[in-house]
This record gives sequence, C-alpha cells and structure tokens, in this order.
Amino acid sequence: MVKTESELVVDLRGRPIMTLDDFWDAVTEPCGLPQWFGRNTDAWADTIQTRGISEVIDSYDILVIHVDEQGIFADPNREARALRRAFAGHQSRLVVHEPTQPSR
Repeated sequence: MVKTESELVVDLRGRPIMTLDDFWDAVTEPCGLPQWFGRNTDAWADTIQTRGISEVIDSYDILVIHVDEQGIFADPNREARALRRAFAGHQSRLVVHEPTQPSR
C-alpha cells in the first residue's frame, strides 16, 4: 500500500508581499494561525516543522506556499533569508515564481 501525502497549497501569487508583516497577514487565515501566533520566523519554523500550533497545517503532511519573486522574496536581506530557511524541512516548501512577462 502506498501512502499519498496530503498537501495544503497556499497560492499568494499576485499578492504584494513587501514585508514580513504582509506575509503574516497573507498566511494567517489560510494556514489557520492562532491570534497568539508570534509573527516571527522562529515561530513560523516551529509552526511548519515542529507542528502543534495550527490545526489546519497539522492536518496536512506538507505545506506548499507559492509566491511571486517580488518584495520580500526578491530581497536578499536578513529577514527574507530567515523566512526562506524556515521552509528547509521536509514538511514544507516555498515556491518562488519568477515574474511573468506580459504577452505582446
């Protein structure tokens, strides 16, 4: 018997995410983050790797978040790197999409 892994896919493409606060605002509802969620990269890493914080995320094997390569995801600053590192576990994936060029 082969077990199929379930994925929670959160597609944030097209949504401007210029700061970490924009990211927390974008993922709070679809990921079922509680009001007391810490809104920092350490709390996020605990949520997606250790689990036990969000019943929504915990009910899936893998969390996949799609974002555009803009704002915080195009910026190599310390906060952006910390956020990307939080997705290093096998239970989560951050998919950063290159901007699409408009058709001529």
